Amino acid sequence: MGAEMGITAMIPDMTVGQLMNEASARWGEIWDPHATRMTLLMLCPRKERKMMELHGDMIEHGQPVISVFHRPRAEAHLLKEQGFDPRSASFMFVNIATADMGPWMQQLINNEGWLRNSIQLASTPFSVGLPSQRPFEAVQTLCFRHPSLSALEQYFLPFPAESLPGKCFVSLPRRAAAEMARQQAEVLGVGRLEKPAPPEPEPVAPPAPVPAQQPREAPAADSKSDAAPEPPSDESPPGEDENAAAEQAEVPLPPGSTSKASPEEEKERVPLPSASAPQTTPSEEDKPEETKAVELPEVVEEVVEISEIEAELRAFFQELIDAGTEPSEFMDDPRWEDISERAIAEGLETWPILLQMTAME
Repeated sequence: MGAEMGITAMIPDMTVGQLMNEASARWGEIWDPHATRMTLLMLCPRKERKMMELHGDMIEHGQPVISVFHRPRAEAHLLKEQGFDPRSASFMFVNIATADMGPWMQQLINNEGWLRNSIQLASTPFSVGLPSQRPFEAVQTLCFRHPSLSALEQYFLPFPAESLPGKCFVSLPRRAAAEMARQQAEVLGVGRLEKPAPPEPEPVAPPAPVPAQQPREAPAADSKSDAAPEPPSDESPPGEDENAAAEQAEVPLPPGSTSKASPEEEKERVPLPSASAPQTTPSEEDKPEETKAVELPEVVEEVVEISEIEAELRAFFQELIDAGTEPSEFMDDPRWEDISERAIAEGLETWPILLQMTAME
């Protein structure tokens, strides 16, 4: 695969060593485990840190380039003893394939006059009193610095450079890894991330109507009743016949005296057809409930509030834009260092805001 310009992704809470151990799983064929790599130190003015974070976007390279920044705090006096002002520079450790190191540094050396020297990375002495550190053997590596910065012979770290935790910036070859970088990390230079709008609630389906019960059919009358003749009108009701039969059963008759039943009594009594059962109507409970209109909650658009330092930063950029100042000259304004320091202290990223405002013009 030929060399291609990169796309920079930021992966938080990571170390260079962790990314190298996971490189084959993360980047697949993009990563060459047999390529020779080295870790070098780059010293740039603090106002140019954002440009160095995105340096891989403008450089052709064939392998991923991993970098992490370190800011000396308790170790700052060890740099001052060497005549170096620690507040004047940003310290960037870059793990890069040796085949990509030439293109990576060529523009900085030829166009901006960066200088090269050798530097020793040493473990911070225990006398400094760091809350956590891991001693390691001192190593020699290459150091590239901006011409405005003085040379350093020794730099002190609480951990090896590959074990420094923080935000890791990974530059991947663009054409082969753009989609992979978007899936695995936050792509830089996209401006403020807006919170997604809350999803609209789904409409509530009305309850299904309860089917009404079918009325029961009246029992069919005996088919023989149609063919049988109607009983005579002078026949006694069924209740009186039963009483008479009971009296005849209680009074014994003398022997030999048998009463002949009249032909009418011998006629088969046909039971009267029972009255048709009244039709049952569905009760009020069986009636389907009336569908009630469901009111949907109104979606309130969330307004993104900005902090005072962001408002001040945007006003500063807008003033320079209105004055026709080139974005590359914004950092030369004497107010920039103070605003940048306070923005970094509050965790505000200035570079995406600058890209957003200059793109709108």
